[in-house]
Parts: sequence; C-alpha cells; structure tokens
Amino acid sequence: MELSDLRVFRAVVQQGGVTRAAEHLGRVQSAVTSRIHQLEEHLDRKLFLRQGRKMVLTSSGQTLLDYSEQLLALAEEAEQALHTDVPRGVLRIGSMESTAAVRLPGPLAEYSARYPEVVLEMQTGNPVVLQDALLRGEIDAAFVAEPVAEKRFDQITAFTEQPVIVTSNTHPAIGGPNGCPRTILVFEQGCPHRKLLESWFARQKDVPERTVEMGSYHAMFGCVLAGMGAALVPHSVISTFPEADRLRVTHLPKGSNTLRTLLIWPKGTGSPKTVALRKIIGSPKPQLNA
Repeated sequence: MELSDLRVFRAVVQQGGVTRAAEHLGRVQSAVTSRIHQLEEHLDRKLFLRQGRKMVLTSSGQTLLDYSEQLLALAEEAEQALHTDVPRGVLRIGSMESTAAVRLPGPLAEYSARYPEVVLEMQTGNPVVLQDALLRGEIDAAFVAEPVAEKRFDQITAFTEQPVIVTSNTHPAIGGPNGCPRTILVFEQGCPHRKLLESWFARQKDVPERTVEMGSYHAMFGCVLAGMGAALVPHSVISTFPEADRLRVTHLPKGSNTLRTLLIWPKGTGSPKTVALRKIIGSPKPQLNA
C-alpha cells in the first residue's frame, strides 16, 4: 500500500465518486477505478458499497479513511520539514548527569521558548554510553566530557568545568605529604571524573584501597559526609547540595584542574533542530562561580 493509493482513495471519498475524483486528480476514470480495485484486493476488504452512481464507505473503508488522513498529513508534514529551516519535531539530547542538572536548565529553557514546535527529550549516561547512542541514532546530540573520537563526531565546546576532590570537612587534608583517601566514591566505568581521580592517584604513586560505585551526585555527597571516602566532582555541582558547607574541597594542580564538556553530533549531519541547539550553546553565557 502506497501513499498514492491513499490519495486516490481519499479523493474518491471527498469527491463523492470515481468520476469527480478522476477530474480532481487529473486522471482518467478507469485508472482511478483500477487503483481502488487493487487497494481492495491488497487489503482483502471492500472499501465501498456501490449504490448506483453513489459510493458509500463500508466500515473497513471508514477505518482506512481515518488512518489515511493521519498518514497523509504526516507525509505532508515530513515534506514541509525537509524544505524549511524552522526547527520542529523531537530533539533527543544525551547528557552527563552533572551537565543536565546544573548547566542545561537555562539553555534548554531558552531553546523551548525560541522553538515551541520542538519537543525536548533527555537521556543521561556516561560519555561512552552517549557516544554509542549517537552512533546508533538513538539521540541527536550529546553533552560529554572530552576526549571524543574526532573522526566520528563534530563538536563545539559547551562548558568548561573545574573538577575538585570533596571530602567531609572533618577529613584530614589530602594530597602530597598528607597522603590520599583510602576509599573513593565514583560513577561506573566510562565516567570522565572517575578517570581523572584515578589519574590523580597514579601521579601520587598511590592506589585507593576501595572503589565504591554510586548512582548519583547527591548519594555521593551523602556518603562523603558520612566519612565513607572522597569523590571527584565538577565544582558547579556542589552548589546543588543542601549541606555543601560541610564539605572540604581540594583543588587539583594546574594542568589537570579543568575539563571541557563538549556538545557532539555525528560527523557531517545536522538538522535544523541540532543547528539551533548549537547556536544557543555556542553563544556567550555567564559562567557559574567556581
């Protein structure tokens, strides 16, 4: 069943018969009659009852008409979308949890205000998971920490984060002669902050005795306050924690104390929806206090 079949079928219904439908479509009457017969044979259903010159829809015909209206309207919408630069439809965004919680509310609110015909959807995960989702076509663009595979993705810098180590304020100072925390609280493998913390340990020529995987930053902060260990987080996330004043913050040495968050999308692609997102993210914006 093709869209052209549905257009002929709809014309017969709207024009009240084959003769007028043929005139409306600019076709000969026999061609329209043949298309209707072929459609009925394909569906194995009678679509019309012939009452003299009058054609009346059967119940199957009415069902098909309802779906035809939806399918033809969707096809027309798709054609219009391909010939316009106005963003519309669903924009599927991937993001790391910290970026989604702290950095994106403002830009996405601006996006929704500018482009009300776009529906935003969000998926969170670590950079590895998000890059795989992009390549599978499950999302349109993603916010991930560097580095990314340059041959597979186009990118712009979205935000610059300052990663810091947090412990409870009763925890002894860490690093250098003070040693390293024995337990680290981290996200799953693939988290860029976990990699950075493990690299910091390696530079200290030390390894943690225990590595505990957590599911959210607030759970991580709660365990830090309970004295379970240390965590490395973006400084911007600390302000979202109600008991932030009970945390001790240790800054990383220069050269490893910044981490860029990139907006990436599959190389050589880009719909009006993602182009609009890139413009908003790439415009000057106020930086959160570090």
